[in-house]
Amino acid sequence: MATNPGYEYQQAEVEYREADTPESKLQALQKMLRTAPKHKSSGNLLASIKDRIVKARGIIERQKKAKGSGYSFKIKKEGAAQICIAGKTNSGKSRLLNELTGANAEVADYEFTTQIPEVGIMDYHGLKIQVIEIPAVVKNFYGTVMGPTYLGILKQSDLIVLLFKTPDEKNFLDKELKDVATDVLIYNDENKKEFADKIWGKLGLVKVYTKQPRKKKDFPPMAFKKGSTVRDVANKVHKDFFKSFKYARIFGKSAKFEWQKVGLEHVLQDDDVVELHIK
Repeated sequence: MATNPGYEYQQAEVEYREADTPESKLQALQKMLRTAPKHKSSGNLLASIKDRIVKARGIIERQKKAKGSGYSFKIKKEGAAQICIAGKTNSGKSRLLNELTGANAEVADYEFTTQIPEVGIMDYHGLKIQVIEIPAVVKNFYGTVMGPTYLGILKQSDLIVLLFKTPDEKNFLDKELKDVATDVLIYNDENKKEFADKIWGKLGLVKVYTKQPRKKKDFPPMAFKKGSTVRDVANKVHKDFFKSFKYARIFGKSAKFEWQKVGLEHVLQDDDVVELHIK
């Protein structure tokens, strides 16, 4: 026996899909429950609606408690860089976080699965990049209980990865995040390695390996801003290296030939190996 939902139910389902706050989602779900067919074949449908109602009420209750307590928080930057994943509900944010970092963020087909930011660490050739999944961006995002907090996290990040399914969703995200000046990278279902490379290229960093004379290069590498020099490496390794610096030998893209002898102002490129020599 088919479920055969009527016109009122179908309209309520449209309202549910278009709702952009937990409160409006709850209202549409309650309407769906009232107008859904009530017969033997509709048991699974009714159970699904009731389950989503419970979850929507839980989200609303947690938001009220957060507002009443003035709840706020910050996420400390860790690793070589901090990136944020942002998008509307059910855009695939948690799945991408899990793929990049191995985190265990909940992935589900109901709305507003992520209720607080989820944090993971992406390993990129030994460098640690902090990845934060921001809860779903909704209409009037800044005006929501936690909107200013989430926008603060986005503003402090080094890169925002945007997920969307249609041009309209992209326009919506651009409007809600218009005050965030952080660089943006669009995710288009690339595989993990390809997208990790895109993230690294967008961050404006170079990874540099150090090496002691007559030994193999050290691991993991260190991260520096593009345009950094041997001086920056010497300062980061140890202040005594800088004070006693004699010269460096470079192997990599920035060297004119293998193990070129250079001074402190030599500009480094990605994957360079630097062998420091002191007096």
